[in-house]
Amino acid sequence: MTNAMDIVKNGGSTNGSVDGNSDESRTNLIVNYLPQTMTQEEMRSLFSSIGELESCKLVRDKVSGNLVLPASLSALNPALQQGQSLGYGFVNYVRPEDAEKAVNTLNGLRLQNKVIKVSYARPSSESIKGANLYVSGLPKNLSQPDLEALFSPYGKIITSRILCDNISGLSKGVGFIRFDQRNEAERAIQELNGKTPKGYAEPITVKFANNPSNSAKAQIPPPLAAYLTPQAAAATRRLAAGALPSAGRISIGKSPMLAINKGLKR
Repeated sequence: MTNAMDIVKNGGSTNGSVDGNSDESRTNLIVNYLPQTMTQEEMRSLFSSIGELESCKLVRDKVSGNLVLPASLSALNPALQQGQSLGYGFVNYVRPEDAEKAVNTLNGLRLQNKVIKVSYARPSSESIKGANLYVSGLPKNLSQPDLEALFSPYGKIITSRILCDNISGLSKGVGFIRFDQRNEAERAIQELNGKTPKGYAEPITVKFANNPSNSAKAQIPPPLAAYLTPQAAAATRRLAAGALPSAGRISIGKSPMLAINKGLKR
């Protein structure tokens, strides 16, 4: 399965150079920094306004998607059962010229509080798999550019993200960094894990991102917890422990997507 580890960085996002010998390499695009509330249907609608799509995939968190939620939660927000959006996805066009137009038209488009990055994906190779890092112990006032500045000396950064509370918008002190190459991620772990960077009050933890097998633990994975209101998070924890929550007391934080660039035409 294609994923964001299969692309390279170019100007803060991904490398636009592709192998001209592959037809798919000229039609397959990676889209970074999507709003977390954006659905796959909305993503498809946006990119199909440029040209006919072969496929569209919004990448979601596997761990939170494996957590069994009560019917009342799933009914209020079906996307939760599918797993929380990781903020990136892939679109594959039928025609190379439409893919090129999408890069030129949609790269840099502002959606809600995000500016999306659209560029060409590249074929998978072993050297670029498993390069996603989980970082905790970050200062609550740390910005995404600050996070990238901390890790950029160790390699090319594909995507970065700081988890924020869905209600208050405040940082949870946790983030993710995806490098271009696994050996770059390993170098960052060696240099930063357990260390206190300049200006930080406490050491940070840097490790490879979570393993889906950890989902067996009776707790809410951090990405899903960030998406739920405190009441829904508590209800889900009780469910994981074997207690059934009251359907009438569960609420989920959900903000509708803003209208997106309706003027786009084929």
